[in-house]
Amino acid sequence: MNSIQAAKAYANVAGIGNPTQNIGSAEKTENAEGAFSEALNQAIENVSDVGAKTEAKALELATGQTDIVDLVTAVAETEVAVQTMVTVRDRVITAYQDILNMPI
Repeated sequence: MNSIQAAKAYANVAGIGNPTQNIGSAEKTENAEGAFSEALNQAIENVSDVGAKTEAKALELATGQTDIVDLVTAVAETEVAVQTMVTVRDRVITAYQDILNMPI
């Protein structure tokens, strides 16, 4: 996930919790769920795409079509994408646990 996509996803999520909007209606709740789900799906697809590009670079290196610098760059991009996804996963799990621990 690059920084532009992360900013767009954050803006989408930040717009959901705007207290000036009436988010009590079922339609807006469904839109909010859809936007969050779409942002997560897009992030997962992006990590998958970055991984596929890295694999392609590795094959190109094996056949002599690219140099090691391009492969190292692709591996670093994949590492950042995976670390970002793991961080998002951890924060979602933490938020879920916080919700479960809230007194009613």
